Amino acid sequence: MDAPNPIHLKPAQADTVRAAHPPADILNSFAGDPNFMLSLARGLTVLEAFSERKRPLTISQVAQRTQLSRASVRRCLYTLEQLGYVSQQDGHFALRPRVLHLGHAYFSSTSLVSSAQPILDTLSARVHETSALAILDGIDILYLVRSEVHRVLTHALGMGSRLPAYCTSTGRLLLAHQPDAVLEAFFEHAELRPRTLLTKVSRPELETAFQRARELDYVLIDEELEPGLRAIAVPVRAQTGMVVAAISVSVKANKVSESEMIARLLGPMREAAAAIGKLVGS
Repeated sequence: MDAPNPIHLKPAQADTVRAAHPPADILNSFAGDPNFMLSLARGLTVLEAFSERKRPLTISQVAQRTQLSRASVRRCLYTLEQLGYVSQQDGHFALRPRVLHLGHAYFSSTSLVSSAQPILDTLSARVHETSALAILDGIDILYLVRSEVHRVLTHALGMGSRLPAYCTSTGRLLLAHQPDAVLEAFFEHAELRPRTLLTKVSRPELETAFQRARELDYVLIDEELEPGLRAIAVPVRAQTGMVVAAISVSVKANKVSESEMIARLLGPMREAAAAIGKLVGS
């Protein structure tokens, strides 16, 4: 049987730099480009304003988050409402289920998702813990695949879920392999706030953690994202050697010690990462 064609993932560096800048600055950078459709870009920017907020937003709140004018935001929201992507009640706007079509199209067209799922399922069955595959997307991590054995986080996560990169094992590992320009943009725009009493939020602490991640070739996070949660991550390297994604395993801190995680989980995780890496081209 012929080997499957490798999956080509675009390196995260360029996306990280772009996503770290305010939306209005990004749109202004295309001024003078005759092929750039500004109205479409504004509409997508308005949609993205809802990504980190669960409650409905007003026009003023969207304008503040996007740095677009209230008039532009109003027209975008009106159009999105007419197309069924948002709903409006008493001046407050919320996303409608139709937006899921956009994300579903991405995951359905990305063969890495379907190819990696059985590998993660095998890993989770082998170690009896929840595992996940994530990539770096701006200042966040984006989950592509999860294989849940036990609920370890307070909130359920699925494909397309996002978490801050600075306090997650996969995020910290992926940031550790970014060039200096990307890290500068990250520190300039990321909101580094303590999620627990143990969260590292200072630049010196995080830079030291990045250096240690490169030396060990894994990251272990101990109750920095959420109390009672430990997670360990290993890199997924493309055939070129570039780190393009990361696999994590999450456990309850009161049930699995750090030393046990390293001894019991690291080997199987690296084998899974190598298997996924063989699917990824340059």
